[in-house]
Amino acid sequence: MESEIATPAAASALMRARQVYAMAILCLFIGLAVGYLMRSSQLAVPGRQSVPASPQASAAGGTPNPHHLSLEEMHVMADKKAAPLLEKLKSNPNDSELLVQIGAIYHTTHRFKEAAGYYQRALDTDPKNVPIRTKLASSLYRNGDIDGAIAQLNQALKYEPKDANALFDLGMIKLQGQGDAKGAIAAWQHLLKTNPDLSPDRKATVLKLMADVMTMMGDQQGMNKQQRSHNEHQ
Repeated sequence: MESEIATPAAASALMRARQVYAMAILCLFIGLAVGYLMRSSQLAVPGRQSVPASPQASAAGGTPNPHHLSLEEMHVMADKKAAPLLEKLKSNPNDSELLVQIGAIYHTTHRFKEAAGYYQRALDTDPKNVPIRTKLASSLYRNGDIDGAIAQLNQALKYEPKDANALFDLGMIKLQGQGDAKGAIAAWQHLLKTNPDLSPDRKATVLKLMADVMTMMGDQQGMNKQQRSHNEHQ
């Protein structure tokens, strides 16, 4: 009798451990993938200064890779990179291109609050600019404002209902920020449906995320069903 009780309990514990592990892996992937689609379609800014993010840049003697620096070092680097742009901004405070450049520098160096401020200023000059609004949403999310980020993405989708970047990030933030797996899948399904020309690698990324989330949801449903059955037999 004891073994009959222990078996479902052990199975439930194993299922829970698998779910936690799967969620951890998925969240790690999401953390790496946030803005994945967006990075390849950055707002075109003539002559903009970018912050390199590849190990090759550091190896070649270029700007240090922000991911290899401490938070304090990244903040110092951000100030140095932004200084000449901030000087230019004094003569034209509403220059959206400069504002976006500065926002990108601060976002890359994990100063998300400052990045959001500059993106918002750029957006104030062009409210219907979906790429800027998507960047603002990303900075808000990274700064912990989940509701604000989702609100910005929803607004962006009112202007461009098929925008792949906004739909991609909306799905990720719904999943990781709100635990809304169904909402995430719905956003990604809409992305694939409305963007049939999405490149193969990006499509594969979205499909992999959807498959992982569906597996996670299936494990959760199975664990819940098993737990209910166990409780009924006690």
